[in-house]
Formats: sequence, structure tokens, C-alpha cells
Amino acid sequence: MTAGIGLGRTKPTSQSDVVLGEDWVSPEDSVDGEMRQHRARRGLFSLNTSPLARKIVIFNLLAPALLAAGVLYLNPFRASLVLQREASLQAEAQLIAGVFAAALPSAVPVDLAAGDGIDVAATLAKFRRDNGVELFVFGAAAQPVADTLGLPAPPPGNAVDQGSTLITDFLDAVWGKLTMFSARQPDASAPTGPGLVAALAPAALRGSLPVEVAQNGLGETFLAAAAPIVHGGRVVGAVGISSAAGEIDTLVLIAREQVLRVFVIAIIVSIGLSLVLASTIANPLSDLAAAAEIGRDRNSRKMSPGRVRIPDLTARPDEIGRLSGAMRSMVAALYERIEANEQFAADVAHEIKNPLASLRSAVASMHVTKRDDQRSKLLDVIDHDVRRLDRLVSDISNASRLDSELVKEEEETFDLVKTLTNLTDHLGAEATKRDIDFITDLPQQPMLIQGLEGRLAQVFVNLITNALSFCEDGDAVRVWARRRENRVLVVVEDTGPGIPDGALTKIFRRFYSERPAGEFGEHSGLGLAISKQIVEAHGGVIWAENIRPTHADVTSEPLGARFVVGLPV
Repeated sequence: MTAGIGLGRTKPTSQSDVVLGEDWVSPEDSVDGEMRQHRARRGLFSLNTSPLARKIVIFNLLAPALLAAGVLYLNPFRASLVLQREASLQAEAQLIAGVFAAALPSAVPVDLAAGDGIDVAATLAKFRRDNGVELFVFGAAAQPVADTLGLPAPPPGNAVDQGSTLITDFLDAVWGKLTMFSARQPDASAPTGPGLVAALAPAALRGSLPVEVAQNGLGETFLAAAAPIVHGGRVVGAVGISSAAGEIDTLVLIAREQVLRVFVIAIIVSIGLSLVLASTIANPLSDLAAAAEIGRDRNSRKMSPGRVRIPDLTARPDEIGRLSGAMRSMVAALYERIEANEQFAADVAHEIKNPLASLRSAVASMHVTKRDDQRSKLLDVIDHDVRRLDRLVSDISNASRLDSELVKEEEETFDLVKTLTNLTDHLGAEATKRDIDFITDLPQQPMLIQGLEGRLAQVFVNLITNALSFCEDGDAVRVWARRRENRVLVVVEDTGPGIPDGALTKIFRRFYSERPAGEFGEHSGLGLAISKQIVEAHGGVIWAENIRPTHADVTSEPLGARFVVGLPV
């Protein structure tokens, strides 16, 4: 056992006290210094030193990363844009076909290939735009009549504003580097806009509105649509339209860039929140672990440590606050147990010295005593002291094992009334032999409690035998029990001399004994201390008081003593 733990020294007593001239650093200050050094090394955000903080950040990043990857992989923008663009091209082709039909003479059949009544090329040129859309007109036999290929584009005004796509461009560049050896070569046999529109013309001449999506030789996506030109109830030609190559890809690129920007912002926010969360979770846990490790490391070096100081985080309304409170309570209980054991060891040494001193004196006197009667008295003293030592050692052994035995034994539900009835029947017979009135007042109904029946019986036996030991012929002992809300009260009263006022606060201390002169050395003074320990282990309370003739006069002579045990139901 290490002496001096947690007793607060006032001068340096070991190598752990650093002497600087007249000043010295106590172990408690050294512990605080190590904690400050730990926090300084860790910093505010302890990603490098805290695996828990790293896990918090990584796990918080997984969700937005998987979400962004899933959105980009599923690519819903392309499908939606293709559908919208298909409907737009069909409507546009129908509109242009309607304009051509309205411009044709209504009285005579027309042949678009011959230019009957309309300048097809000039009319078609009016629909020319700057966004790469090409227009085509086909005759009744699906032969090309006019197109906008090679015509100068009008002033810009409808081009797609691509904007900045730095993130997408960077990712595409990285992907291009990774796939440079497997890059696809241009396909000369891939369809083109004019070719796809020409393939759709026969279907339009049959009265349908065909639309098609394809990729050119560079892998760029484009769309083509066609619509019939109806004149006089019959189809006289068809209008075809093809979108700019890569138009859909550009729109998808812009949408993807917006997703990536939102993802980057979400990542930044997530990292920031993760760091804040880590600082409120990982850092306090790191402080708690460091405080415990400081105590462990100091004890492993067999140095005289200061009191381990667990950080007080009980103000936090969460599990960390509960953990801090539990650890502080555990450390406090440990130090109390260590100090109690030290005090117990000192008390044991003191109590054993008294009979040993008496034995030493008696044995020394035996050598010089000549008379038989004196030698007989000395032998009686020696016998008394030996029995006193034997009883003292037995009680000390029982007291020292009590804590561990209370933890190991299993609690059971039992009837307290039945237990008290058995005890009072046995002890009442002893009281009757000594001409002491023994009165019991126990309920008729069972009182079920949870606990160790044998240990609590030990308490009641001790209280009753104590009461009997202070009674003389004609005195009385009364044992009664009552239930009060969530507690059970068991009371042992006697009409003996009572308890001296100065001893009321001492009788539950170890080795304290307040006995008549004729009973000196007959008791170890551990009975009530053991009883108190057993009752408190059950979550109960025990106290002693004097029975007064009136509560108004506390100076009146007591009529006896009363011991009360309160146990939870």
C-alpha cells in the first residue's frame, strides 16, 4: 500500500517533487502541468492524435460523397434533358412545317423540289440560328430540297452559356490522364446530323413525327427530328432539324458542375462541423483518458503520485458529462477506500498494541513473582488478553473481508417479519433467563425486501445482544418494525442506562467501545461499525438515540437507548 496518497502534503517528500531553490512543485501541480502539456500537444482539433476525431470526420464525409457519386453515376440530368430536347425538336419541326404549309399556294398542287409558289431556301434561311441547329427540307420523294448547311450564322443571342466548369474540367483532365491508353478513336462510320435527318425523312413523309438520339464520331450527342409538310390534305414534303453536336453534353456538364459545387460546399461545411463535433467529443474523452493514464503511468513508476484529477465535465447534459461524473465518483471512492484502509491499518495496530503491552507486562512479572496466588492472577490476565487478541483478530478479519463478501453474495427477496420472528424467539429465551422483559411488536403481514438475509440478521442480532448486555434484572428490551412509504423501519429499544451524549456520534466508529468497567476487553468495538457497513451496503441508514421522558427537555436523564435501521423496500 502506498502511503500518503491524496493526503495533501505541505513539503516535498519524494523525487516527484521538483525543488527549485526554496520553491517546490507538488505532485498535484505536476499532474495539472502534465494535463496542460497534453492539451497543448493535442491542439484544438486533434486529427493527428485522435483516431476518434478522424473517424468522425471520415464518417461524416461518406454520406455526401456517396450521394454525389450516386447522382453523377445515375446521371438523371442527361435523360431529362434528352426527353425535353426531343419534345422541343419535334415541336420546332412541326412549327416550321406549318409555316411552309401556310406559305404554299392553296389552289394548285405544289412540288417543293420544283419550288412551286415558294422560295424554299429563302424561307428556310429565316429560321437559321446561332446555336448550331441545322434545318433541312425534303420533297415528296424524300429528296433533299434545301438546308442551312454552310449558311452564315446570325448574330449570337441564343447560345448556351456554359460558364465556369473548373471542377468538372479538372476531374475530366484527371480521368483523361488515367484513361489515355484506352481513349476511343474517332469513328468515321458514326452517324452525322444530315445523315440522321435524311434517314428520318421517309417516316415523316408517312405522316409520323420521328425523333432520334445519336453520337457522332467524336462521341458527342446530338438529336434529329422530322415533321411532314401537309398541303391540301396530302404530304408534299418534310422538314428535318438536327441539334448542335455536344449540346446535350454541354448542358449535362453544367448541371454536373453545379452538383459538384454543392458537393464541395457540403464537404467544407461537413468538415467544419465534424471538427467542431470532434472537439466536443474527442477532446473531452482525450482529457479523461489522459488524466487516467497520468495516474497509471505514475503508479507504474512506483513514484508517490498526487491525487489523480479527472476533468469536471458534469455540466454537460450528455454521456460525456455522465462519464466524467462517474469517473470522478470512482476516483473519489477509490481514494476514500485507500484512506479508510490506511486508517483501518493504523487503528488495528493501535488496538493490538494494548493487549500486547498487557501480555508483555504480565509475562515479565511472571519471572519475578514468587507467590502462587499472584502467579494465578497473572495467568488469568494472560488468558484474558490472549482471548481478547483472538477475538480482536477474528473481528478484524471479518471486517476486512466484509466488502468483498457483500459484493460476491447474491441478494434475494425475503420476508423481514419472518426473519425477525425467528431471531426474537431465540434471543427472547435468553432474555427470560436473565429476568429481562423481551417485547416484540411485529406486523402480521409480510414485509418483503431485497437483500442479504444472513447479513441483515447479523445486524439485528448485534443490536439486540447489545441491548441485552446493557440491561439488568427488571429492565426491558423491545423490538418493533413498521413500514413507512418506501422504507421499512426496524427499532431496537432498551431501558438501560442510555448512551452518553458525547458518544452518540462515535459509537459507529471502528474499535470504539462504551462499556461498563466490568466488561473491559470483552468487545472489539467493531460490531456497530460492521452493522453500519452492512446496512449502508443495502442502501439503508442506521442511527442511535436516547429515549427521553420528554422531547422538550433534552437535558433530562435518558430512559434507555434506541437503535433504528431503515431499509428500502
